Amino acid sequence: MADPRGFLKVRERETQPRRPVPVRIMDWKEVYEAQEKGVLKSQAGRCMDCGVPFCHQGCPLGNLIPEWNDLTWRDRGEEAIERLHATNNFPEFTGRLCPAPCESSCVLGINQPAVTIKQVEVSIIDQAFSEGWVTPLPPTRLTGKTVAVVGSGPAGLAVAQQLTRIGHTVAVYERDDKIGGLLRYGIPDFKMEKEHLDRRLEQMKAEGTRFRPGVNVGVDVTWEQLRRRYDAVVVTTGSTTPRDLNIPGREFDGVHYAMDYLVPANRVVAGEQPAGHIDARGKHVVILGGGDTGADCIGTAHRQQAASVTTLAIGKQPPAERPVHQPWPMYPTLFEVASAHEEGGERTYLASTVEFVGEDGRLTGVKLAETEFVDGKRVPKAGTERVIPADLVFLALGFTGPEAAGITEQIDAAFDGRGNLSRDAEYMTTTEGVFVAGDAGRGQSLIVWAIAEGRACAASVDRFLMGTTILPSPVAPTDRAISLL
Repeated sequence: MADPRGFLKVRERETQPRRPVPVRIMDWKEVYEAQEKGVLKSQAGRCMDCGVPFCHQGCPLGNLIPEWNDLTWRDRGEEAIERLHATNNFPEFTGRLCPAPCESSCVLGINQPAVTIKQVEVSIIDQAFSEGWVTPLPPTRLTGKTVAVVGSGPAGLAVAQQLTRIGHTVAVYERDDKIGGLLRYGIPDFKMEKEHLDRRLEQMKAEGTRFRPGVNVGVDVTWEQLRRRYDAVVVTTGSTTPRDLNIPGREFDGVHYAMDYLVPANRVVAGEQPAGHIDARGKHVVILGGGDTGADCIGTAHRQQAASVTTLAIGKQPPAERPVHQPWPMYPTLFEVASAHEEGGERTYLASTVEFVGEDGRLTGVKLAETEFVDGKRVPKAGTERVIPADLVFLALGFTGPEAAGITEQIDAAFDGRGNLSRDAEYMTTTEGVFVAGDAGRGQSLIVWAIAEGRACAASVDRFLMGTTILPSPVAPTDRAISLL
């Protein structure tokens, strides 16, 4: 295919694995540097004249991608961030953490590499912060209405910012000692340093959002008390109940849920000394689960100087190219290589974990077998069992829903068959005045879906309080999630 202006070569350079510098001891700084301006502008320029921009369909937020790509190409960064903020409250988060379904829907993807939309996005917001273009947008009037948002992850922060800017008095409750939820303690610094979160929180404080960290709703204050105190309550606690693996040896010391490893590790990086911190230094680490949480465990174990890191996945290795049954512009399931994978370790597919092996109550290995499909089910293949050494096993098998303790007893909100809080088309639970957005209502999903649902839920809350709303509602709660399990 002809490429007179060299765009494909630019894209080829951009998409080559960007390996972190191979050092003996790795730090916790973000592994990717800012994109070179010339390459960035070339990528933004590739976005023009596509006809119908299907990237709008691929992004749950409906980001105005061709518009801010064009403004980037024209060196009009201040206008670009205005268009980006028009649909996305937190592009500094999505630009670093979202798997970019917009790029899968890029029209160029029909017959050539897609535009590096995500890289342009994060470059726009980083420039905006450095140039002082991101300023507080406090409301011009107050409505007198009050809203409690429980949970300070991306969905909760999006709800809070939208409602604060429209004039409601919003308080965000978080059971951890600092605001941020998954963004604070679930995401390692090598993927997103916390300065990006902190500077956005400073903007929200200046706009009038009130933060209440260290308050465990349901224990320190009841859900019913919140209902009486506020005109509306929004549940954005996320999907935090981990999926377990009940096989022989599960009780051995050394088998942990992934988040029980990642959260204390992130606290240590922040300068804290948490109880129960797990150190992988010099140990053989096995991770069950091939998603983003598993990759976070890999990168963390590398930085703690583990002796070895092995990832086991029960399914087949995804294809490197878009499969036939997931044609453009669908979001395809592909073999992904995150920075943590590039840093080292082994990845084994079609591996069924049969048993955790140990002695004197302590884990020493993992017995696994090849996976075969029998009557549509994945089962261990007899005669293929083997044991690999393991001092630590981290279960990164996804999550089954929000924690129900307190919610069902105190406000009688119902749960659906998948373990999520039930809700109607207005994001309201079965209890009037109590809403739910993000993973707590849709199940484990993407950060871009959390922000989109937060914005949509805020519109529903405003309509409930005021009878009408001018806030945008980008998605409906029935839209299908893209799973990262």
